[in-house]
Amino acid sequence: MMESASDLARRLGRQAEAVCRHYLSAGHREGRYWLVGDVLNTPGRSMFVRLTGPDSGKGAAGHWRDAATGEHGDLLDLIALNRGLDGRAAREEARSFLALPRPIPSADPVPAGSIEAARRLFRAGSPLSGTLAETYLRTRGLLGPLAWPALRFHPAVWYRAHAQAPREAGPALLAAVTDDLGGLTGLQRTWLDPSGRGKASLADPRRALGSLLGNGVRFGGATDILAAGEGIETVLALKSVLPDLPMVAALSAGHLAALLFAPSLVRLYVARDNDAAGRRAVERLTARGRMSGVDVRPLVPAAGDFNDDLLLRGPDGLRADLADQLAPDDWRRFRVRRDGT
Repeated sequence: MMESASDLARRLGRQAEAVCRHYLSAGHREGRYWLVGDVLNTPGRSMFVRLTGPDSGKGAAGHWRDAATGEHGDLLDLIALNRGLDGRAAREEARSFLALPRPIPSADPVPAGSIEAARRLFRAGSPLSGTLAETYLRTRGLLGPLAWPALRFHPAVWYRAHAQAPREAGPALLAAVTDDLGGLTGLQRTWLDPSGRGKASLADPRRALGSLLGNGVRFGGATDILAAGEGIETVLALKSVLPDLPMVAALSAGHLAALLFAPSLVRLYVARDNDAAGRRAVERLTARGRMSGVDVRPLVPAAGDFNDDLLLRGPDGLRADLADQLAPDDWRRFRVRRDGT
């Protein structure tokens, strides 16, 4: 079923700042508003767009007014005026911006939570550049490139706040779980706050589809050396200072302990969280490594996890801590000096 104009306007309002950055790039944010000259993106300050507020009614996010002309409306109106479109074309433009999937009548239904459901949702996502997912990861202090094939963004992924709650849709970071041959076996969805400055206010903002056991979210192709951690943010924190070291996020301590070893693997660094579950994961991987001929070495954060360390100590402090924990040959192979060489 196609979304109504009012539904599209509400969805756009939940991403008001992203809409403004895309269609009104000559403007800028000041507090709760985006200021620009007019709907045609002329530099100036006479037009303001509300960036925060309820979904509808007085003070809704996305409502705008041009003080010079008296024009006003919602973000769907803005898109129509900005691009010179009629109502139908503006709705199509909004759907394109929101990356809303169109129904495929010929597609057979698939079981909820299945691997095929994970594959379909991931295909419906878009690259992270310029999205709320990129904003979220940058607020976690992550410095390196984020254009990884394993990561996508979707502006409207269905969820239920609890078992009896109605279905709602919200923006989410999508992370593809793959086996060591690159086949997609599952998906983690992380619902985000509409500001992009944190996770959504849900009891469980992270939820998985498909088959995770033994697999993970991969960042770089591994041959002989691999680093593995629990969360995506933890692994990307390490990537911020060791960008050439292949890594995988197993998504939980239990799944980390069950990570499958590729036949070519020689050494596995385990970037554990600083808790009992993380220690147990290292113990299990070490025992499995002895049986498989894989050298398993823990990487231990100073704080709760390596993303915490990056935020607290900065890249230089984190890099210095890792220099003492990696094998000397691996440090020389994967380190990046301050001058980038």
